Amino acid sequence: MRTRSSIINLFFAISGQILGLLVSFFARLIFIQILGVEYLGLNGLFTNILSILALVELGIGPAIAYSLYKPLAEKDTEKIKALMRFYQKVYISIGLIILVLGAGFTPFLEVFINTVSDIPHIHFIFLLFVINTAVSYFYSYKRTLIISDQKRYIATIYRYSFFIGLNIVQMIVLYITRDFILFLVCQIIATLAENIMVSKKADQLYPYLREKDVQKVDKITLKEIRKNVRAMIAHKLGGVVVNTTDNLIISKFVGLVQVGLYSNYQLIINALNIITSQVFSSIVASVGNLGVTETDEKKRFIFHVILFMNFWIFSFITICLVVLMNPFIELWIGNEYVLPFSIVFVIIVNFYLTGMRRGVLTFRDALGVFWYDRHKPIFESIINLTTSLYLVQQFGMIGVFIGTTISTLTTCFWIEPYVLFKYGLKSSVIHFFKRYALYTTVTVVTCLITLGLTNVFKEVSLLNFLIQLTICLVVPNAVFFVLFYRTKEFKYLYNVLNNFVLKKIRFR
Repeated sequence: MRTRSSIINLFFAISGQILGLLVSFFARLIFIQILGVEYLGLNGLFTNILSILALVELGIGPAIAYSLYKPLAEKDTEKIKALMRFYQKVYISIGLIILVLGAGFTPFLEVFINTVSDIPHIHFIFLLFVINTAVSYFYSYKRTLIISDQKRYIATIYRYSFFIGLNIVQMIVLYITRDFILFLVCQIIATLAENIMVSKKADQLYPYLREKDVQKVDKITLKEIRKNVRAMIAHKLGGVVVNTTDNLIISKFVGLVQVGLYSNYQLIINALNIITSQVFSSIVASVGNLGVTETDEKKRFIFHVILFMNFWIFSFITICLVVLMNPFIELWIGNEYVLPFSIVFVIIVNFYLTGMRRGVLTFRDALGVFWYDRHKPIFESIINLTTSLYLVQQFGMIGVFIGTTISTLTTCFWIEPYVLFKYGLKSSVIHFFKRYALYTTVTVVTCLITLGLTNVFKEVSLLNFLIQLTICLVVPNAVFFVLFYRTKEFKYLYNVLNNFVLKKIRFR
């Protein structure tokens, strides 16, 4: 059941994101042609500022999700009702707090912009971003119940249906009116409508949510939630500082136009992160169920399977990005939007380092061991912010991304697996680092081989890009297969996928 749920969730997640990604690329092209790179920079800057304001969420989402795994497994509807009523009150409060904080922050926007912008109504535009973020918390709490019950595919269908529809409507609005404000109003309407639809679907799936007789959350569960939230506050802070301050620093010390240029690379990186995060998000609930029903030995084996999958996915994508990122940008929107390869390379290194944490973080969240590395994000944030601020003044834009690399290597890289193995999997972390070293060595060598083969076709043209893409699809996967097809991890994944496909064929 866990395996079937994970695969179904994964199928819908990847299918939806691929469709969404194709629409996003076309929508971005229309956006740049009509509004220009400065509006693009402003969009990225305000999105990051709102991510900081969203810190008031305090990590309550993962904490509540973890608390739902056991009552869902035991079909304890009274406890589920109690947790969802509590979650509703918390999320409505968070939405209102973001509205107030965002309105109060509006007069200070110029602090984050290097030069005076020619964009009109800039403060009103920011308020629309605030409203969109705030309404995303209204009605959305029931989404967590659907996901925790291993039915993420339902939330995914709604998410990408509205996302694709929104992008199409926004392109039409921009083409007809050339109005960024109407563009944002469409986004607010879509966010609210999606959350209402997901809420109604949850009521259909779990009719007891409409019952008026709801108990209060018991003191033991509340204590556990508060403990996990205190731990997640620090994790949330670290994530926000590392993932959202880059654009703020670039805007302040380099310029809003450079934020716009970087945002095109961000679109690709973020899309890949969303696709890959769906892979791991689709199995979090199943791992959570595993954590409360299986032995430590079984949990360790499944972790190494997930780590192997983690390596294959991110190594393959990293190699493709090294070869194809700049040629794709040039073919997509033009040579004037291409960043120097040195900057792009550091961005890709950060993508790999962050991606290789996914397996560890999936198990950490599912097993609920947030508490033990709660101080890590504080040090990560301090190191990231101080090194980025210093290096941007010494080396420019690339310094910001090197700061992120340094903060990751000095904190997350070793602390997260250490905590997971000590408190979640209850074994030595040494084997993890040996595997990590092996996987990274394979990645580097395979990347050099692929670069050597594609270098013959480095002149940018559609034909050469397709040839390079073909080489990137074949060479890394062939190397990984030859090296690892005899391992237990590969055989386990192959059997899982093979059995699932055979069942589908028999069913048809």
